[in-house]
Amino acid sequence: MEVFDMFELTPFVKHNAVYDPFKEFDEMEKRFFGGAASFRTDVKDTGDAYVIEAELPGFKKEDINVSVEEDVLTVTATRKEEKSDKDKKDGYLRRERSYGSFSRSFDVSQVEADRITGSLEDGILTLQLPKRHKAERSVRKVELQ
Repeated sequence: MEVFDMFELTPFVKHNAVYDPFKEFDEMEKRFFGGAASFRTDVKDTGDAYVIEAELPGFKKEDINVSVEEDVLTVTATRKEEKSDKDKKDGYLRRERSYGSFSRSFDVSQVEADRITGSLEDGILTLQLPKRHKAERSVRKVELQ
């Protein structure tokens, strides 16, 4: 599972001019199996909070689970697929649906996890993650015996 550090969100892409047959195999596998089990997200810093917007078109609220465990926020969306040929009752010649679980995780060690809120509207999941207030650092001299 890939965990994104809230403070290092710049994607790194390595470009190489040398032909890589393994990369081509990976791309073929993604096309064949429908791509990586992930979804697109935007992360914004609003000053006193972070906002995560995740694209989840076609998912209902009950299909999405957002949880925080040990400073890691995980968003999981589950889809169920159905395929059938000729449903004479409703006039369908072919019906297709997809199944799968899509997941993204984020380091939330710098946010107040108990105050995270979220909403789902028009296929966009929006999470508000209030930042932790930085405690003043105190320095205390330790007397040696």
